[in-house]
Amino acid sequence: MGFFSKILEKLGLKKDEPAPAPAAQAKPAAAPAKPAAEVKAAPAASAAKPKAVVYKEKDDVVAKVEPAKPAAISEVDVVNKLEQLSAGKGLNWKVSIVDLLKLLEIDSSLAARKELAAELNCPADLIGGDYSKMNVWLHKEVLRQVAANGGNIPKELLD
Repeated sequence: MGFFSKILEKLGLKKDEPAPAPAAQAKPAAAPAKPAAEVKAAPAASAAKPKAVVYKEKDDVVAKVEPAKPAAISEVDVVNKLEQLSAGKGLNWKVSIVDLLKLLEIDSSLAARKELAAELNCPADLIGGDYSKMNVWLHKEVLRQVAANGGNIPKELLD
């Protein structure tokens, strides 16, 4: 698991691993006949469940499983979560990558931040020397990536 994946996990934004591909057809068919019946998932079932379609060929029944459609990314209230975590701690996650990592109980050492910067493709000229430039870039990029993964980051924190 990458460093950024830890951040997403702590914020409740960790994407589920893709499900394995469904099994192939029970019996291969050159050109399936019109569906005799369609088996539908129960309304309460997840939208990501595969749909089975049953075909009848002569005396044999052939089942074809259609791949599941990806679920839409739901937005997570990251701001509320971070505000609750920071209450009374004197940490300002809105401007400091170190404070953000501390709130999430993730290593905020210089070595850890360099690792995160490398993972997020920080420009080489920002890593080393004046670490405040790397920290500013890193903070903005983490917030951008969190927003891209379904977190509700206010626009003013992304500029």
